Amino acid sequence: MRTLVIFSHPHLATSRVHRTLIDTIDDLPDVQIHHLEAMYPQHDIDVEAEQAACEHAGRLVFQFPFYWYSVPPLLKLWMDEVLAFGWAYGKRQQLRGKPLRLIISSGAPESAYAASGYNRFTMEELLRPLTAMTHLTGMVLQAPLILHGVPNIPGMDVTDPQMLRVEAFARQYRELLEKGLHASKGI
Repeated sequence: MRTLVIFSHPHLATSRVHRTLIDTIDDLPDVQIHHLEAMYPQHDIDVEAEQAACEHAGRLVFQFPFYWYSVPPLLKLWMDEVLAFGWAYGKRQQLRGKPLRLIISSGAPESAYAASGYNRFTMEELLRPLTAMTHLTGMVLQAPLILHGVPNIPGMDVTDPQMLRVEAFARQYRELLEKGLHASKGI
């Protein structure tokens, strides 16, 4: 079953985390990666092509850094344009029943995402707009895979202890894709 990874990162050139994640999965058969910033540098999304790719995929992944408590701007634009009324919701639900997994990096530690934490809200609470989107489109939101506490530090060296966590997370991500995105408890 083919997996479509919708990947958004506005500053990939300086991201050791997401470059590592993409490099770890880019050779997997049946995994197609759409790096939105590379494909659409002028933000002119080919809606028909993206919808066709989604229709042909058995499962979807949104991979992104947590960006001001949400998705990066181009992923938001992709959602606004591709998940259109009459195709993704309304009379037709072309994505109904397809699993969606979120692969997220966060600069803040996990403890920051609590009522008593720095960000005042849990990650589950902050991801509610995506939960609502999957409900509206009929997709099945799977439990997110989140790597906390990895700020985007340009030039982070591969010998940095943080990179050991990133590499372990990348292996977990790859294994998840290799095994398939089996339904699990959602958020």
